Amino acid sequence: MTKYIGAHVSASGGLGNAVLNAEAIGANAFALFTRNQRSWTSKPLSAEEIHTFQQLVAERGFQPQYILPHDSYLINLGSPDEENLIKSRNAFLDEMTRCQQLGLTMLNFHPGSHLNKISEEECLDQIAREVNLALSKTEGVTAVIENTAGQGSNLGWRFEHIRRIIDGIDDKSRVGVCIDTCHTLAAGYDLSTEMGYQFCFDDFDNIIGFQYLRAIHLNDSKKNAGSHVDRHETLGNGFLGNGFFARFMHDPRFDNMPIILETPDPTRWAQEIAWLRSL
Repeated sequence: MTKYIGAHVSASGGLGNAVLNAEAIGANAFALFTRNQRSWTSKPLSAEEIHTFQQLVAERGFQPQYILPHDSYLINLGSPDEENLIKSRNAFLDEMTRCQQLGLTMLNFHPGSHLNKISEEECLDQIAREVNLALSKTEGVTAVIENTAGQGSNLGWRFEHIRRIIDGIDDKSRVGVCIDTCHTLAAGYDLSTEMGYQFCFDDFDNIIGFQYLRAIHLNDSKKNAGSHVDRHETLGNGFLGNGFFARFMHDPRFDNMPIILETPDPTRWAQEIAWLRSL
């Protein structure tokens, strides 16, 4: 069994550059944006762009199932605002379609926010409906829900929130979960101690189920457990502590899935990946 580790690399100048940037840091997995994450719309992928990306992925020894595209941060599938919801719906479908065109198997997304205008339950049920809509218009791409830190009105910070979304998805074979370790700690699941680590992942298994786990965002946290503040830190320099990373690297439940660094200093990614492997 193998740990597939990489980082969320830049695709600036063309999607193929993401492959080269991942290779340069010694990664065997990576994440990327397939379009400008700060814009609602983007020009369609050209046949040439798709071909170049797929060719580089194959040439440089990456496998599509260890590549984790992330959608735009603008998207809020739980939005109570009709205009924003329509823009989010269209953008999410575009993101799913791009993954399908590139031959990628997953799209990672943040569930959404109720903006204190609708109930948590209404918001979670709406997110499930929106995911169903995108799944019905695409093929072969799994919608991967990322847990959040619970800042503001963001949902998805409790495992029960994610479970409710999954319960509302028609095709369970095309929904999965990405655990962000910084978000998990900030949400109040104290991964920094051995007991907290066991409790957290027992909870995850009992509420959601490890069969849904598709990916990890491996980040240390600038803020302590239960802060609900999403601030990533370089590995070993935050509140998670070195013991957490050692436990994680020895845990076979996290084999054979993309493990993605979103730590704040890209110049340290190669070093961080090498350090994790040394554990």
